[in-house]
Amino acid sequence: MLYQPGKTPHNLPFDPFKACIVPRPIGWISTTSPLPPPSDRDTSQPPPTTRPIPQHNLAPFSQFAPLTFDPPYVLFSSNQHPHTGSRKDTVRNVEATGKFCWNLATYALREQVNVTAQQLAPGDDEFAAAGLDKDFSTLLPGDDANPVPMVRASPVRFECVYHSTMRLPGNGVMGAVDVVVGRVVGVHIAEWALDGRGRIDVRRTRPIARLGYYEYAVVSGEGTVFEMVIPGEDEGLLAGLEGSTERVEKWEKGEKAEGKMKAKL
Repeated sequence: MLYQPGKTPHNLPFDPFKACIVPRPIGWISTTSPLPPPSDRDTSQPPPTTRPIPQHNLAPFSQFAPLTFDPPYVLFSSNQHPHTGSRKDTVRNVEATGKFCWNLATYALREQVNVTAQQLAPGDDEFAAAGLDKDFSTLLPGDDANPVPMVRASPVRFECVYHSTMRLPGNGVMGAVDVVVGRVVGVHIAEWALDGRGRIDVRRTRPIARLGYYEYAVVSGEGTVFEMVIPGEDEGLLAGLEGSTERVEKWEKGEKAEGKMKAKL
């Protein structure tokens, strides 16, 4: 079969597009709203004793991906609100505060991920709705007064500095999409998630991913995980695929040294 999205019908009972691109990592993104600016007040009076309370937000996005690793960047994309056509709270918070966090969605946390996907009323805290405890970022701008909450039970979490937003046009109220890019400045990994070789073990973390329709996948053990190394001994290529900054730097130094030796001959 062949169809042209937006031009010709696919003639299937369900739209197949998202089911074609699987599995997709889940961008479980947490943010905080900006603190309100100091209000005009009588300076002859003492300052208020209570601090303004920001609103925390947590939502899963099924279009999420790493972009590169030195330095590491990630992106997530957010369609507009299905009822109002407005931008999602997550995007507004990221652009206003210049930061966000990513939390690994796991099989153990699947129900909580689903709860945080709901369209809650403004001001409602998805952490509270899902019964999730919070940790907080420490490396991001303004964290001394307004840190970003993170899912304490998630075994892997990123602290990200906002880089940019690319807005793509679309059809209908939900069609337009905000593609948000952030630079990863902090990586939290639970000790129990590491195997004896010091590698993150997906058999322990059991990450979940989005498929098509209402389906999810879980990486959970034998029969679902396998390794393949590209044939040959191209150390630079292998270092890049591994995403190892140290290995790339070591390879680059070796290449330069070899080039100098050849130049002397």
